[in-house]
Amino acid sequence: MRSATLSPLSLRRFSTLTLSKSTSPTIPITPEVLLQSIASSQWQFIKHLTGQLNPTLISATLPNLCSSPLQVLTFIGNLSPSCLDISCYCLAISILSRLPSPKQATNLIKKVVNSRVASHNEIFHGLVSAREKLEIKSSIVLDLLVRAYCELKKGEEALKSFYLMKQKGIVPKVETCNDLLSLFLKLNRTHLAWIVYAEMFRMKINSTVCTFNIMINVLCREGKLKKAKEFIEHMQCLGVKPNLISYNTVIHGYCLRGDMEGANKIFEDMATKGIGPDSYTFNSLIRGMVKVGRENEVSSLLEKMKTFGLIPTAVTYNTLIDSCCNRGDLEKAFFYRDEMVKIGIVPSVATYNLLIHALFLDGRMAETDDLLNDMSEKRVLPDGITYNILINGYCRAGNAKKAFTFYDEMLCRGLQPTIITYTSLIKVLGKRNRMKEADDLVVEILRKGIFPDLIMFNALIDGHCANDNVERAFDILSEMNKMNVQPDEVTYNTLMQGYCKKGKVEEACMLLEEMNGRGIKPDHISYNTLISGYSRRGDMDEAFRVRDDMLSAGFNPTLLTYNALIQGLCKKQEGLLAEELLKEMVSNGITPDDSTYLALIEAIGNVDGFLERKDTS
Repeated sequence: MRSATLSPLSLRRFSTLTLSKSTSPTIPITPEVLLQSIASSQWQFIKHLTGQLNPTLISATLPNLCSSPLQVLTFIGNLSPSCLDISCYCLAISILSRLPSPKQATNLIKKVVNSRVASHNEIFHGLVSAREKLEIKSSIVLDLLVRAYCELKKGEEALKSFYLMKQKGIVPKVETCNDLLSLFLKLNRTHLAWIVYAEMFRMKINSTVCTFNIMINVLCREGKLKKAKEFIEHMQCLGVKPNLISYNTVIHGYCLRGDMEGANKIFEDMATKGIGPDSYTFNSLIRGMVKVGRENEVSSLLEKMKTFGLIPTAVTYNTLIDSCCNRGDLEKAFFYRDEMVKIGIVPSVATYNLLIHALFLDGRMAETDDLLNDMSEKRVLPDGITYNILINGYCRAGNAKKAFTFYDEMLCRGLQPTIITYTSLIKVLGKRNRMKEADDLVVEILRKGIFPDLIMFNALIDGHCANDNVERAFDILSEMNKMNVQPDEVTYNTLMQGYCKKGKVEEACMLLEEMNGRGIKPDHISYNTLISGYSRRGDMDEAFRVRDDMLSAGFNPTLLTYNALIQGLCKKQEGLLAEELLKEMVSNGITPDDSTYLALIEAIGNVDGFLERKDTS
């Protein structure tokens, strides 16, 4: 019988998932056995042992792999999560932190954070323990924890880790502080950026030019442009030389607020310091000029770029094209597109998105095909924004077929529609009496983990009510309540219209009471819906009662109010009362439309008779 203890050579024989039944007795699994298996890359053998491994054994093995951090990553990847606890992960992270690139360690931290196997405190203290066990002197492990939280945009956890490091007497690297400052700038939580900046000063962490640039950006975000300018001078006093980014940040801040004089002053200061501008500098200035309506000065800026050896970029022209599209000047927008092509600049996907969107807004949908063909010829791939514009545009135009063609193409390319796009698709399906497909689309959306918002629910309810399926519309209202999506006046107005369409005006009135009970204020559409419902049924006493309630609620009658009442009176052959209401309507400054006159003509019986009365009135 073979000995129970196998040599490293014997271990290499195990290359399948199962051990031979003749092998006996069971191999005692020790850190040494695991180390031998790792050293010889016996990953199938390690996978087979998963059921016999535990966190204690893994924690005892990992410290012996400090000199082979890449093997740690493979080892961890071949283990079942049940074999690992937070101490195992923290040891692995600490070993990986010794690699030249921080990517592997940071990714493992993010994996642990997202898996929620431990709380924030447990992760932090686990890394502290692993750091001590492995005798790591630097702050790198905890610096990477802060970086991971920053990359995950978890500001609170990142700040807590920063303060816990301070409590432990561990000074973070300046790059870690910069990560925190940058995160709070992105999250627009500038007050927290100032708190961290003050802590850096207390901890005697010297700011770099990157630190100063972030804080200049913070000041610009807060609208403190004068202080941002002074901050550049403050940098110089501290021996840190401002760079192009420092000046560009302040110039951009002034341009955003339309202060072109301030922006030009910084531009001049830049030149005196011997710092040359780049394309970003000029793009900011051009954007600022366009913002304040000084587009006629753009050509001189483009010429000035050339004196610095710079050429306009796609971003430069996109700024100009965007401005033209916003003004509805598509001819000038396409002029700039042609000009950029002439000088050898390939339009970007953003260029095409601006033009396609503008064409849809101008009702020139047929021309979008030419742009898509042009994109294809220039090998510019449509992105998610392109498809969303196309789908939304064709949905608004009522072209469901073309909208769904682009939707299918978008999914095939692995691009994700937005919730606005899904809502547009639901609306167009409702217009086409295809609510079964709309409901199926919602199921598909839910499977993707996208939860409908109020606007999408309202679109669904509107579609079902428009297609005489009020019962299904109320089922959707129940789903909204279950998902804690609060209805609004649009939701209830749509349901009321659905009831009134079926002649169930009393039920619609009960919905008005329910609105009030839920703290949702009815609007003029709510009252007009009920007035129209009663008027169509010929119940004019109730219609005028609702009109009085409407006035009491502070809403003045609209054209729809008067038309509904006049049409109801005319149906009951109350032509004289209808004419009196017409006079009231005109005296209130509301101009009658065709619907008003047609109802009155029908009540009086002939056009000539109506015109005579109209002239005398």
